[in-house]
Amino acid sequence: MNPFRWTFRAQFLAGFVLCAALLSYALYSQYYGGLLPCPLCTFQRGVFVVLGLVFLLGALHSPKRKGARGVYGLLCAAVAAVGMAIAGRHVWLQSLPPDQVPACGPDLSYMMEAFPLTDVLRKVFTGSGECAQVDWTFLGLAMPAWSLIWFVALALWALYAAFRSRKSIFS
Repeated sequence: MNPFRWTFRAQFLAGFVLCAALLSYALYSQYYGGLLPCPLCTFQRGVFVVLGLVFLLGALHSPKRKGARGVYGLLCAAVAAVGMAIAGRHVWLQSLPPDQVPACGPDLSYMMEAFPLTDVLRKVFTGSGECAQVDWTFLGLAMPAWSLIWFVALALWALYAAFRSRKSIFS
């Protein structure tokens, strides 16, 4: 069965399942693989949660009008763009030469308790040494690079599902 011919509901449900699978693997890597997430990883996970929820809402609602589908597609693309920005920043930090990597800072839970949210966001996006460390690779790419790829793929998938022409009113 060709996933490009699925109904809007099935395509958005697939997006939700994919987000859930990616988050499941991240949690598996943390709790069974011993890979502790840095602050940028934690933010990327949060974006995958929000993206998955938008996909799920779109699948449950399954609007018949093209304009309403477009809203879900654009919302998914906007959320994925936030994820792309975070993952892109993370990939950039990991590509820095060792002498240019920022010093390690406190962990995210401590920062959330000790600082206002705006300071926490600024510190997280400035980056720290722990975010530049590469602990895991697959096919030569670290986890943030794979996150970036998945954010791009999910944004394109949502836009395709939302804006493709459908021949039947029941699709």
